[in-house]
Amino acid sequence: MQLDVKMMKIKVMSDQQIREEGFKVLMTHLGPSKAMRFWAACKLGEGDYLQLKDRLFCEETADSLYEKIIAYQNSKQSDKKEELG
Repeated sequence: MQLDVKMMKIKVMSDQQIREEGFKVLMTHLGPSKAMRFWAACKLGEGDYLQLKDRLFCEETADSLYEKIIAYQNSKQSDKKEELG
């Protein structure tokens, strides 16, 4: 009997990469303000916040972040209105 064994490559993420991916998910689902509050409340601030901030927001401006915050708040208000009917 012959076994056909194929090798799989597994990409192992570093703890820092996992934290960054998790933070991006938080930003998407909670918005910037709540995500930062969650991050602080959990004391997840290992490492240099300024470097993390620079990587996460490297392509953002104050105006683009403001627009995203307003859009996020408006979408949440619309969701609440739909829930209330």
